[in-house]
Amino acid sequence: MGFVKTQSELDRYYALKVREFPDAKMLGVMFTAGDEQTRALLPPPLEQADLPGGLIFIAEYGATNLGPGYREAGLFVRCKYQGTPGSYCLSMPIDSEPSRLHNGRDIFGFPKKAARIHFESNAEGAHGWVERLGVRFVEISMKKVGTLDALPPMGPTYLFKASPRIDLEPGFDGPVLLAEQRTEIRPRSIALGTAELKLTASQADPWADLQNASVLMAFQIDSHNRMLPGKILAEVDAGSFLPHYFKMTDFFSG
Repeated sequence: MGFVKTQSELDRYYALKVREFPDAKMLGVMFTAGDEQTRALLPPPLEQADLPGGLIFIAEYGATNLGPGYREAGLFVRCKYQGTPGSYCLSMPIDSEPSRLHNGRDIFGFPKKAARIHFESNAEGAHGWVERLGVRFVEISMKKVGTLDALPPMGPTYLFKASPRIDLEPGFDGPVLLAEQRTEIRPRSIALGTAELKLTASQADPWADLQNASVLMAFQIDSHNRMLPGKILAEVDAGSFLPHYFKMTDFFSG
């Protein structure tokens, strides 16, 4: 396991095509939001969804086929690409030891940042929050009111892969690529309910830009999740994507 991997090590690594999360516990909300607000968050060529809005989740994963479990959260906005409904990932905080941040960022393009994440659940509901740089910028408290037998069909997550220019000029070293990735969620139980969603302003994690979003429903899912390999869809215009890239970083402009 040195700096340069052996062929045997590479063969074992690339044989793990599917990331398995056999003990996934997820708390979240589905929300609606204003057309102009969500449209402005979507990089071209992604298009506005028929029902503007999205999803927020906070999750706790047991051990995976890549190592120890961890906690994670996500903010997604519904969208379409060439008529196919899906979601665009705006933010994905992660709380893990050892760090699992770089796998999702480098391979798939998920906008992962290290954070403190709390998750707890019981027979009545669930509660979770995410905190970075001293700001607890999202908190969800959910109360169960019913159950669901199966999840509706899920579309892909749309992601972008790009490398900023090394000379610190505007743009990228190489193409900007639009990709998609799908995750199978195999639920053991699905609870629906009401939720209190609290979004707090943070310069580094501006989830509160969606402060006026309306919660449609809350959910709590116990499941086996399978993260499937992704694929590249297209090369996109780098200039149009540049303002959207910096969700990957803690942006600083002096």
